[in-house]
Amino acid sequence: MTDKPDITQAMIDAYDEYTHLSLDRRKFMEKLTLLAGSGAAAATIAPLLAASNAQAAMVEEADERLVAETVSYPGAKGEMKGYLVRPKDASASLGSVIVIHENRGLNGHIRDVARRVALEGFVALAPDFLSPQGGTPDDEDKAREMFSGLDMAATVANAEATRAWLAKREGANGKVGAVGFCWGGGLVNRLATKSEGLNAGVAYYGAQPPVEDVPAIRAPLMLHYGGLDERINAGIDAYRKALEANGKQFEIFVYDGVNHAFNNDTSSARYDKKAADLAWGRTVDFFRKYLG
Repeated sequence: MTDKPDITQAMIDAYDEYTHLSLDRRKFMEKLTLLAGSGAAAATIAPLLAASNAQAAMVEEADERLVAETVSYPGAKGEMKGYLVRPKDASASLGSVIVIHENRGLNGHIRDVARRVALEGFVALAPDFLSPQGGTPDDEDKAREMFSGLDMAATVANAEATRAWLAKREGANGKVGAVGFCWGGGLVNRLATKSEGLNAGVAYYGAQPPVEDVPAIRAPLMLHYGGLDERINAGIDAYRKALEANGKQFEIFVYDGVNHAFNNDTSSARYDKKAADLAWGRTVDFFRKYLG
């Protein structure tokens, strides 16, 4: 039986640079080969760093407790598509949650997260913010490239259109929150600065918004960060100070010793179950408080 290879922080940092900053695939593999000691070792380690579509879902697609469907709805300009999930036997109107994907687009993992949200007693909608470009492709690298073509102002406008549409859905109580991961966490922060109707926002390791936009925030916020995520964490202090100076309602949690994307259970090298479970419990309680 082959032992699991050692994955160092430098390898994880290189992967983060590849998926978020300047490294292309070839340069990433070259760097990983140097860190791993051989091309064979790098080839073994690379899939462990990446998210795996083969990873089993925590909540199966055919879970009989849920009703799930693909929906189309009007965005700010043009059609948006998404994955809508609700509890099957809900007897009362429910709060709603927008589940915003990472920079891989709307994939199986985010659909799984939407199902988890629905099982907690909410209407959950995972939009595809690549809808203006034809939707999320199967190729993860191509999906990441497409994000560079998104206009942030137009994307925030689509997020606000999503909120407005979801608030009026049958079976919804009109209150809408948003939770986002990585790129999606950054979008939650941006949406909070532009939306007058957002009722709660939860950002997992998301880029902070411009501090000059913080005074416009109305929704209470919960912000989760991985302690080893130096790239994103560099913006925490300025964001905290701006939130405090403007009297905003917020909570910040930094989980020591865990990486960016610690909630993504499909990435074995970065997922941290203890931190993910703790953050998830806090997130659910937060939404129950503000969306009930």
